[in-house]
Amino acid sequence: MIDLRSDTVTQPTEAMRLAMSRAEVGDDVYGDDPTVNSLQDMAAEMFGFESALFTASGTQANLLALMAHCERGDEYLCGQQAHNYKFEGGGAAVLGSIQPQPLSNQLDGTIALTDIEAAIKPDDIHFARTRLLSLENTIGGIVLPQTYLANAQALAFQRGLKIHLDGARVANAAVAQGIGIADIAGHFDSVSICLSKGLCAPVGSLLLGDERLIKKATRWRKMLGGGMRQAGILAAAGKLALTEQVERLGEDHENAAYLAQQLSQLSEFEIDLAAVQTNMVFATLAPHIDEKALAKRCREAGIIISPSRTLRFVTHKDVSRQDIDKVLQVFKLHLQA
Repeated sequence: MIDLRSDTVTQPTEAMRLAMSRAEVGDDVYGDDPTVNSLQDMAAEMFGFESALFTASGTQANLLALMAHCERGDEYLCGQQAHNYKFEGGGAAVLGSIQPQPLSNQLDGTIALTDIEAAIKPDDIHFARTRLLSLENTIGGIVLPQTYLANAQALAFQRGLKIHLDGARVANAAVAQGIGIADIAGHFDSVSICLSKGLCAPVGSLLLGDERLIKKATRWRKMLGGGMRQAGILAAAGKLALTEQVERLGEDHENAAYLAQQLSQLSEFEIDLAAVQTNMVFATLAPHIDEKALAKRCREAGIIISPSRTLRFVTHKDVSRQDIDKVLQVFKLHLQA
């Protein structure tokens, strides 16, 4: 099947499967798993942090960051489209008693600095205590500019806030700009990085920060059921995700651009080509196109898409240029029917 729903569907590489089968393991809850420890130490050094924590998912990594930065009754600022506000089950509020203050995302994915400034609450018993600014990069496949990150970091510092990055696809952002992940991560007090999206590991994310934050996050991880015992089997794939899969993301970006350019030539799809910056393509269907019928036709042809008025296509390791040509062919045949 050609699966364009998300880069979370990536299959682990053969090298990952071999490394997992041979991984040296221990009990990670005791801190005794050498492969987990190696992954955490390697990631912290690669990205310029004191410490790192291997977690079950990006949702867990983000929640641990929010709960480690904030206390009950505190508040974090984020975008309306942020995953840790909109798509992660309200975990910060439900489990951390932390209030989200969502702000409008601009068309370029940023949050206006003036909006951030205005949303910071005064030191008054009537208000939640604003403690944290959370950004996401990439967001909807769009890359946040480095100059913006620097300005957001400066604002957070001036106003006494910590700053967190939901970097689920930060590797895509780095590759798109021709810079290192550490160049982006350096603007933040904490960063989450997903290993199981475009980087192809089967499970897991990393949370990076200073030793105090990671120690606190480790306690929360245990409380939230994230102690995975012999997790080195998974961490072995995570190490290869960081060392062998980052540069390859450029192929996904090229394939996404190709798909977008080809679809833009069909009157039934409306696409903002400028917004196709990494591995995501958003295409709005013409009113007369039935998205469910299109998805059904695709499924019959061995292609999986998520039916919606605005379709999201995500390219990844397991989608080739030849696969995209097949997708385009099926689309054209359906539209001509």
